[in-house]
Amino acid sequence: MSRGNSTSSSLTPTDDALIAAIRNGDERALSHLYRLHWPMVSHFVLQNSGSEDDAQDVYQEGVVVFYEKVRDGSLELSCQIKTYLYAVCRRLWLKRLTSKSRFGVRLLDDEEHGPYLNTGAEEDLLAAEEQDRRFSTMSEALNHLGEPCRSLLEGFYLLDKSMQDLTIEFGYTNADNAKNQKYKCLVRLKKLFFAHYKEEPI
Repeated sequence: MSRGNSTSSSLTPTDDALIAAIRNGDERALSHLYRLHWPMVSHFVLQNSGSEDDAQDVYQEGVVVFYEKVRDGSLELSCQIKTYLYAVCRRLWLKRLTSKSRFGVRLLDDEEHGPYLNTGAEEDLLAAEEQDRRFSTMSEALNHLGEPCRSLLEGFYLLDKSMQDLTIEFGYTNADNAKNQKYKCLVRLKKLFFAHYKEEPI
């Protein structure tokens, strides 16, 4: 199994080249990847009660998961990219169908992509979903934080403003006072975050 810059022997030369190019920020490689495996996912969703729009939504989410794993160096592959994407998109579509149905859902799979359960995609997708949930909870906590804390933390952490700039903007007497206020705001934000965030299975 591979991690970071190494690749598994199961990968094709094209897969190796695509991963390297995406890691280096080549947008053409991402576009090529998108076009390359779109028919596979489109066919799968359409034969499992989905529409063309459903297929596009699911495929875009799957490609984003793959892209982010490549870019942050945490991608593990024991299969070809197309099998990995198939597994991610299958999981995403199954989750959508299950949320809409009161009954069990059984998917029709292409024989070519049968061993989807052994790709590691399930774990990657669960991790991505968990991260999204954390970001959503943090955003909600920020909304409940109120002013001036929200603007102070956003200014420092998101807008890269200096403490000196924030001191002037918020009318503090000096930078030390601004730092103290930022610390108090962080403590409040953490309390709000953990009050809203509950460890629940996805």
